[in-house]
Parts: sequence; C-alpha cells; structure tokens
Amino acid sequence: MSPFIYFAIMVSMIRRSFWAFCHWSYGVIAKPLLFLVSPDTTHGMMIHMTSVSGRVPLLRGFVKFIFIRRRDERIVQNYHGIEFKSPVGLSAGFDKNGEIMPMISRLGFGFGTVGSVTAKQCDGNPRPWFYRLPESKSLVINAGLANDGSTAILKRIHSYSQSEINNFPIALSVAKTNSCEVVSIKEGIEDYVTTVRRAKKEPRIKMIELNISCPNTYGGEPFTTPEKLEKLLKAVDAVGAKQPVFIKMPIDHEWPAFKKLLDVAIKHKIAGVTVSNLYKDRASAELKDNLPDSVKGNLSGQPTWQRSNDLIKKTYLEYGKKLTIIGVGGIFTAQQAYTKIRLGANLVEIITGVIFNGPQLAAEISYDLSKLLERDGFVNISQAIGIDAKR
Repeated sequence: MSPFIYFAIMVSMIRRSFWAFCHWSYGVIAKPLLFLVSPDTTHGMMIHMTSVSGRVPLLRGFVKFIFIRRRDERIVQNYHGIEFKSPVGLSAGFDKNGEIMPMISRLGFGFGTVGSVTAKQCDGNPRPWFYRLPESKSLVINAGLANDGSTAILKRIHSYSQSEINNFPIALSVAKTNSCEVVSIKEGIEDYVTTVRRAKKEPRIKMIELNISCPNTYGGEPFTTPEKLEKLLKAVDAVGAKQPVFIKMPIDHEWPAFKKLLDVAIKHKIAGVTVSNLYKDRASAELKDNLPDSVKGNLSGQPTWQRSNDLIKKTYLEYGKKLTIIGVGGIFTAQQAYTKIRLGANLVEIITGVIFNGPQLAAEISYDLSKLLERDGFVNISQAIGIDAKR
C-alpha cells in the first residue's frame, strides 16, 4: 500500500471517528444540557458562538479538515450554473441574519440559505419564538420573520472574504416585512422587489428564494393564491435578477391548489421550488408530545415528513423537467434525504435535524448518501432523482 493511500485511509478513519464522537457527545452531553435552556436562548447562543468561531481562520481550518472530505463526484451536481459539492443545504430559519455562513460552509453542507430577510428591519413576533417537541422531533416556530433588514444583511454577507466563503453557494430567502404597515398587495410586492433588487447586486448571493408561505405574519400568506402570485412574479421578473429564483411553497395546500401555484410559476422566470414550509394543521399532525393551545406557531421537522414527500413526488411527475426541486421536511438521516431524492428532489435542506442530531449531520448525510448510491449502482446522484416517483 502506497503512503498516500495509507494516509488517505487514516484521515478518513479519523473523520468518521470524530463524527461518531460528535454524534454521541451531542446526544448524550450537549443536547440534554442545551435542552435545559429555553430554545430561544439556545438559538441565540449557538448563532453567537458559531459567528465568532467562524471569524477565526484556525478554527475554520480545523472544522474544514474534520467535516469536508475529498471531492466525491458521486454527489456533485450543477444546477443553473452553480456547483453543489453536496446536495445537502441549510434551510432558511436558522441563520436569519447571515452571521454564520463561513462556518456552515465548513460543516459539510453543499449550500446554505440566509433569512428569511425583508426590506425593512423587523423584530418579529413577541417571544418565545420556539417551542420544543422532543418526542415528535419537531419545533413549534413563531419567529415572525425577525431579521436585521436586507440592506444590513447583504452588507454583512458582502463583508465576508473569499477565503471565508470559499465559493460556497449562499441562497437568500426573501419575504415581506412583518408589519401592519406592509399589508396590502401593492406594499407587499414592493417589499419583496426592494430586497430582490438589492440581492441582484451581491455576487455572493447565488440563489434567491421567494418565501411566500411564512404563516406567522401580518396579513397571512397573500401570495399563495394564483392571482396574487402572478402579480408578485411579474414584478420580480421585471427586476431581472441574474441569480436563479426559487419559490418556498406552502405545505398545507391540497394538490389541486398547490398545482395552480406551480402553473403560475412556470410561466415566469422561476428556476425551482422549495417543498415545503411549516405545517399549520395541528389537528392532523401525529404528535407524541403535549402541545398546549397557548403555544403559538407552526410545526417543523417530522410532522412535515409525509406531506412534503407527497408534494415532492407530485411536483416531480408534473414539473420535473421545468423546475428544480429542493426537498425540505423531516430529514434526520441519509436514508430520509435519499427518500426525498428518489421521489424527485434535486437537492435537500435540513434545519430541525441539526438541532436534534447535532452539527455533524450534514457531513454524515453526505457521506452516507454516497454509500447508498454506490449500493444501488448509481454513478451520480442525478440518476436517483425521481426513480421512485412513478412507483
């Protein structure tokens, strides 16, 4: 055995051992301690710690060495001129203000989404924003689009050096400001368009996601009807953003209503859809925890699993040749990510899984996805996309 091969094997073993240690230590030590603290406090602490550590080159280098393996062509894809070294991205909702992308880019993610961001700074809904449902593997979320505003956030993202980002694709999730002053359709469209105009000029933003389905805001979800979505997309088209534009879809629509929104999307400059957002229907959700009526918000994680899978499958069958699909909802393992891919997702995103399983999850999923593809005889992940959709 050559010294190079021996070294590569040793490095791989060290990484896998470290991931296993992270998984064990997070589940046995870190998570129990973190879950003693309110989820709002925990989120704030994690963002602060990750932001500070992400500014330290030595720490970034160590994390990169541990979590990023040698390029694996089996999971590399290219969509809309963007290379994704892994199909696993960080969903919107965790890094609301673009503070931690340098470290996220070193944790094994293939891309990361900032936001959702709005044209104006927004304090969000009254706290608490989060409520844990540990047995149900879910969070109740009621943040209400709290963010620093798109001007400040884009300035922060622009301040990252190339060495900090290292060609990592960053998506910007755009919504309308959660304010009683931005309720009308005209005001809402202008709010979206203002941020899209700003994002258009930022070279570090590689994708733009229109979040039309945040359920925790003034005015509800006005752009989840075909007529109003048509007006929004017409205005966004006129901006002429160079980045591919996606739509973050609602999960609570039945297929006929969901399909009508997709029919509008494909008439415009929409590259793809993110399927899907938080689940609102508590009555039909299979929860293992008690959820008091006094807790406001909507469900992430496991309760969204089956619903998002059904919508991914149907979207792929009808629009798979026209829209790139990002699958979101209930991913805690590589097998679950693989399920969404085989149902039609080109890429997947995680967020609740990281909170419950630990920061090593993206690296674990990427590594295990490669093994699943090898097991099934696929040379590249693109061959697995939608393979189960017609079954």
